[in-house]
Amino acid sequence: MTAKIKVAIIGPGNIGSDLLIKIMRRSEVLEVAALVGVDPESDGLKRAERMGIATTAGGIDGLVAMPVWPEIGIVFDATSAGAHVRHSDIVTKAGKVMVDLTPAAIGPYVIPVVNGDAHLDAPNVNMVTCGGQATIPIVAAVSSVATVHYAEIVASIASKSAGPGTRANIDEFTETTSRGIEEVGGAAKGKAIIILNPAEPPMLMRDTVFTLSSGADEATIDQAVEAMVAKVAAYVPGYRLKQRVQHERFGANNPISIPGLGTYEGIKTTVFLEVEGAAHYLPAYAGNLDIMTSAGLATAEKIAARRLQRKETV
Repeated sequence: MTAKIKVAIIGPGNIGSDLLIKIMRRSEVLEVAALVGVDPESDGLKRAERMGIATTAGGIDGLVAMPVWPEIGIVFDATSAGAHVRHSDIVTKAGKVMVDLTPAAIGPYVIPVVNGDAHLDAPNVNMVTCGGQATIPIVAAVSSVATVHYAEIVASIASKSAGPGTRANIDEFTETTSRGIEEVGGAAKGKAIIILNPAEPPMLMRDTVFTLSSGADEATIDQAVEAMVAKVAAYVPGYRLKQRVQHERFGANNPISIPGLGTYEGIKTTVFLEVEGAAHYLPAYAGNLDIMTSAGLATAEKIAARRLQRKETV
């Protein structure tokens, strides 16, 4: 039997519960050792108990007091940006790795298909946001073949898929995603917008990515975008282009003007994406949460594989 790294998940809500099920079903290198909450009546904690997973309603302090704590190598935080600060401090001081699924952004931003191998030794890695995981790969794809002067993303998610944590972190979402567009996506300037759509039946996650670039033609950009979509779909099967990539050229006679940034010549590219969830725990329309748990799992598995390899070579 393949050795596994024990993990704990803080937050028994939608993201934490979905992540738990994904690890149990799919992971060959991770084993869930504990699920952590603060409400003993939490549906997530009760479900985990029925599945034979150790739980605590004592929060991070309860986790530290559990007998399994010394054996845990990786901790996922699926709570809130505010709570994450203390969680990260305790976890990293104990020599464990924190995988942050909140927009706290204490550690480096990680998008598995863009820079997934760059921060495997970091004590804390941040999964940016659901919108960031869906759209930053596209900005990075365009940046890989052209100079991206500006990128703007609009993430539209079903209102029903936005739990208390998501709603409490709206400001952090826009700020963190905007920085991620620049720092990981490679855009000189980035902007992010999130829309909670109350439509019934609930809509699938939709993302629109706008880039203004120069230095590459439309066909080259198309190829880069399509290749990136295939890479993301390898670990998020419901990730896809909604329609063909669209382009509009701006030249010396009709430059495009961006308020506060100036005028530019080049190509405006518009990419329409759709993300359908795998429905492991969450409904299929909650692609925004599915892409976060899938990205967190993919990142943690790379970290675990590195740790296991080091043990084998000692």
